[in-house]
Amino acid sequence: AVAQLLAKRFGLKLPVRTMGLYLKRWGFTPQKPLKKAYEQRPKEVKEWLEQEYPQIAAQAKAEGAEIYWGDQTGVNNQPNAVRGYAPRGETPEIRQMSKRFGSSMMSAVSNRGSARWMVYKGALDSALLVRFLKRLVRSMQGRKVYLILDNLRVHHSRPVKEWLAEHHEQITV
Repeated sequence: AVAQLLAKRFGLKLPVRTMGLYLKRWGFTPQKPLKKAYEQRPKEVKEWLEQEYPQIAAQAKAEGAEIYWGDQTGVNNQPNAVRGYAPRGETPEIRQMSKRFGSSMMSAVSNRGSARWMVYKGALDSALLVRFLKRLVRSMQGRKVYLILDNLRVHHSRPVKEWLAEHHEQITV
């Protein structure tokens, strides 16, 4: 992009390798942009890690339980490229597969590196989360689980809270 700008503004046509050497001399390095979730609350996270998490870890250790960290994600076959390059006035064309498909996954990873997951279609709802929790508890073979989740609304839904209340000896969220 910088080489294209130099060619356009000053008529200098530099090879990509030469442009890379110049950028390196000027202190630039190739890197991915920093992406931050706008919902982040670092102060609250720090407080939680310093105050609440040590209590959870101590309680889990006393009970012989295992701590898992859970989250959901979605994947699809569409490219992540949201930009393309083309001469001014010409819209870049990005070819995509015409048939879209995607899946979602709920997963949990323990502090010891064990992983549990469940693939499903669509968005996570209470019934799917309870199904995942049942599978997680069953996989622990009698050992209690402390599952740490984010504040997604479905994690606090009434059906989930009711199921957790009935299984409080097996799992704490």
